[in-house]
Amino acid sequence: MNDHVAETSPIPPPRPSAGAGAGPGGDPYASSGLGEVAAGIRRTNELLQRVLAEVATTPSTHAVFADAGYVYAAAGRLVTGVEDRRAFDLDAEGLIEAFIDKARTIFPESRLLRVYWYDGARRRIHTPEQQRIAELPDVKVRLGNLNANNQQKGVDSLIRGDLESLARHRAISDAVLIGGDEDLVSAVEAAQGYGARVHLWGIEATAGRNQADPLLWEADSQRVFDLEFFKPYITGRVTAETGGDHVLCEGLPPGREDVRFVGARIAARWLAERGREALAEMLPGYPYLPPQADQELLNEAEELLQHSLRGHAGLRRILRDGFWDHLRPQY
Repeated sequence: MNDHVAETSPIPPPRPSAGAGAGPGGDPYASSGLGEVAAGIRRTNELLQRVLAEVATTPSTHAVFADAGYVYAAAGRLVTGVEDRRAFDLDAEGLIEAFIDKARTIFPESRLLRVYWYDGARRRIHTPEQQRIAELPDVKVRLGNLNANNQQKGVDSLIRGDLESLARHRAISDAVLIGGDEDLVSAVEAAQGYGARVHLWGIEATAGRNQADPLLWEADSQRVFDLEFFKPYITGRVTAETGGDHVLCEGLPPGREDVRFVGARIAARWLAERGREALAEMLPGYPYLPPQADQELLNEAEELLQHSLRGHAGLRRILRDGFWDHLRPQY
């Protein structure tokens, strides 16, 4: 969006034709019937000036629309070799934050409206995991149905409805769409019809493509994320049968104060090992951490606590609070 809008000179009112008589008070338009026309043109000019001034000062806005079924299947296959979400854990909170950070770098002058997370559920009743995702800030979970074969139904129509509505009401100027189904083409076309730009994000395929060609053709831009991007957020589930170095406890989660203390302990260790200058680079991002640092914090905390914090959004936030509580007073 342009920061400056050229000034528009008001359209001069038409002059009466030669010989037209002047009305009462000397108004040359009154008797000719052009007075109302001139007044209407002046009002139109004033309205146009106000609209242009508002457009010039209104920031761009973007939103992220993620098809969770596509994310789980494509990212799961890329990292673990299987699409069944029961075979791995996906750190949805960390991944959504990574998507937000990436959008922030691509649209630096734009503000985030929110992230829409589309998934399926039996009778549209949230699962515990979907409830935790719905509690995240700036995230809205939208649910379609699951059929007997665990296939999503109604998700594409939800995406189209939201995309079209937000674009029609000028609530967004850019839409990030994370998905691959050809049925999403109509959603892209609907949003573009109202002037929004649609940016298609995809996940690297292990073979061929996992996004429909017509969808790629219709999007305004495309971007694909590779294995290294997703590896920090997906972990194969380790069982006694499959073996592994260790298994994190999945019983009762640790207490809030224990988690906060661990966050502070890790901050102290990082200060000693990495130095003040290295950690000072993270301060402008408060209360958020860079994705890589956030993942390292999570991994170290889980090792110290011997308990998985994936799926515990509240404890993840407390962990960061403890980290920042120790780090910020040092500067």
